Amino acid sequence: MSAPLPSVRALIPASMGRTRPCTAHQRCQLGCHLGRLAASALVALASLLPATSQAQDSERLDWLRQPALGNYKGYAEFKMGRYALARQVWETLAEVGDGEALFNLAIMAEDGLGMARDLLKAESLYRASAQAGNRKARYRLGLLYSDGSRFPADLEQARHYLGLAAGQGDQQAAERLATLGQPTSALTPFQQAEALASAGQHEPAARLYQQLAEQGLAAAQTRLAWMHEAGRGLPRDLEQAARRFELAAQAGDAEAQYALAVMYRTGRGRARDLTASMEWLRQAAAQGYPAAVAALGSFEAAQAAAPAAGADAAPAALAP
Repeated sequence: MSAPLPSVRALIPASMGRTRPCTAHQRCQLGCHLGRLAASALVALASLLPATSQAQDSERLDWLRQPALGNYKGYAEFKMGRYALARQVWETLAEVGDGEALFNLAIMAEDGLGMARDLLKAESLYRASAQAGNRKARYRLGLLYSDGSRFPADLEQARHYLGLAAGQGDQQAAERLATLGQPTSALTPFQQAEALASAGQHEPAARLYQQLAEQGLAAAQTRLAWMHEAGRGLPRDLEQAARRFELAAQAGDAEAQYALAVMYRTGRGRARDLTASMEWLRQAAAQGYPAAVAALGSFEAAQAAAPAAGADAAPAALAP
């Protein structure tokens, strides 16, 4: 397993500690400073993230040449519970500021999957991912800053990140932005489940998602699938995860369609079926889901470069 990421505390000046409430002017200055810090953090990530000595140089070059397929590979390893290998891929891509990889590493740091739980590290990685344009990281930061359960509450930062995600077409971010600052009782049931999950209360969140999934809400099915996949609040069960991803995918959820595409290509949770994988990937990409758009482009480019390999041949970056 790769060495743990060093703490990013050294990157944050002592004067930025949140030991006392800030005035509005100070919060504005802090937001600007953090924005500059996040930008510079991308440059510094190569020194923060260790080299993955376990990976062959050729594998690393494959991932770096085709980041979308590297992320695809990392997600496949994550599905199998092989967190050290998933982390290895994502750390390689994070060295060059890949937003998707940074987001995935932040999830692992927040929940202690394959590494020690470290909220300071998670916050730094989420910020770097958001700075790189990752919509999921922006939404996640908006949630975390809005309720103060894991990070100190900061409605200005929550509004900023939710606004960025909403501007990228994230409907859930737009809906949460509209209710920002309101009491929990004013939130929709899905938003209440999101708040519970954001606070680390995964079991009650799963129960509420379950109720919503039974009512036909595709996004709740997707959340339950992720929870089964990672064993958060529910038993880790790839078959259950695949079943719920498929229900959500059939209902049109792009995130679930992408996840199902990975399952069909890798044979994890579903029998390997390259035709089905490509069909779900195309459906997710047609809805503009960023990871699917990037992966589909990489697959099509690889196929065009090597037509003799077959229409659905997997590039080396995705080799099992």
